[in-house]
Amino acid sequence: MTDTDPLIVTALLDEEARAELDAQRRRLFPSKRLVVGAHLTLFHALPGHRADEVTAALDELAARAPIPGRVRAPFALGRGVAYRIEAPGLDTVHAAIARRFADDLTRQDARRPHHHVTVQNKVDPETAKATLAELVATHSPYPATVVGLALWRYRGGPWDAAGEFPFRGSPEPG
Repeated sequence: MTDTDPLIVTALLDEEARAELDAQRRRLFPSKRLVVGAHLTLFHALPGHRADEVTAALDELAARAPIPGRVRAPFALGRGVAYRIEAPGLDTVHAAIARRFADDLTRQDARRPHHHVTVQNKVDPETAKATLAELVATHSPYPATVVGLALWRYRGGPWDAAGEFPFRGSPEPG
């Protein structure tokens, strides 16, 4: 039987950045809605019936070096807050996947990505506004390295892990 549930592709952040963002997400996200930890989504719904092809594409992309980046200022989502993630090399990864699956992309996945990690969502606008003010007042940009990609199956709420693809290339000297 073929599994047709949509596939989600996320970028894996280095342990230090991930731990910081995950701690904020656990503190700020409504607990009943917290089904996964902090994550940077690249694709929300690749076709589940093409899982073997998606896996092959992610494995090929994993030959590259880790991608240096920064966690930038938090911004409002209306009913939540997210941090901008600046990692220009991640645009190249996104574009490669988008080209390969262009005929199957949703409108959301076909758009130019605005890389971010959501730490709060599904709260009332006043709570989100207060959270944003708190985070803006205490945030200083810090380094975050994209160390690989992860594949998930969306199960109508929960996500099932379907693979991790750590970047295997040597970091560029710098």
